[in-house]
Amino acid sequence: MKIFLTGGRGMVGKNVLLHERANRHEFMAPTRDELDLRDGAAVLKVIKAFQPDIIVHAAGKVGGIEANRADPWGFMIENVSIGMNVVSAARQAGVPRLLNLASSCIYPANHSGHLTEEMLLTGELEPTNEAYAIAKIAVLKLCTYARDAISGIEYKSFIPCNIFGPFDNFDPVRAHLLPAIIRKIHEAKTGGENTVEIWGDGTARREFMYAGDLADAIIEGCERYEELPPLMNVGTGVDFSIQEYYEAARRVIGWNGSFQYDLTRPAGMKRKVVDVSRQAEWDWKPCISLDQGIENTYKAFLEGL
Repeated sequence: MKIFLTGGRGMVGKNVLLHERANRHEFMAPTRDELDLRDGAAVLKVIKAFQPDIIVHAAGKVGGIEANRADPWGFMIENVSIGMNVVSAARQAGVPRLLNLASSCIYPANHSGHLTEEMLLTGELEPTNEAYAIAKIAVLKLCTYARDAISGIEYKSFIPCNIFGPFDNFDPVRAHLLPAIIRKIHEAKTGGENTVEIWGDGTARREFMYAGDLADAIIEGCERYEELPPLMNVGTGVDFSIQEYYEAARRVIGWNGSFQYDLTRPAGMKRKVVDVSRQAEWDWKPCISLDQGIENTYKAFLEGL
């Protein structure tokens, strides 16, 4: 297939391009310098010229709690803009298939159980990443409207859980939870520190999946698109406490210190784990364990220093 991939220089995009089956297909994955996705006319021109069989939309402005709180305007405007441009260009160019990547942060914040696809737009969003979530919902719904309005258009969306892995962002301000943990514990180990700070009390629960597994789901989704439901969670279906993620990173990295808790800092949703029933019916599941994923990610972090 001819696959147009946005975000090809991001963590997910790079893992897709390095997937063992990626060479079966012809990818076009322009860099930001080559194509600014905020420029709708330019996006349409490139997509029309390439004439892809499918578009995978994995681009976006991403970051952890602190980055989202500091710049909600930027997270909203950029993610809405690029998503609208890509989906609109796909429709105008007559591209029949588009696989959009949303995020599990689009689900209601105050739910203690597994998050099902039917729960979309049934409750308030988590305030610390509300702008990003609203942008992701807008693009997901645009895919739904295009599919409902035009015969032959089959635009679908994955809703991945939190992702980590090689090519992640380890910046202490912008990083998501797991890469931030890896960096903090590495610096504590190399700096001879005996303690590492955890935001909150460590009891909030999160689900993380290795980026290579999400890449596998994306390749599988492109190859088995007809079998794919219009909207599907992609994840492990298993969550751990923030404390347990710190302990796993400590174990893999080999640091023997202890943890301190800053209860004045935001910890986000109390629990966030997706229901993977549709994913199981589609007959796919991730295969990389948490410790193996952290080990691979830590190795990539060290290689990038």
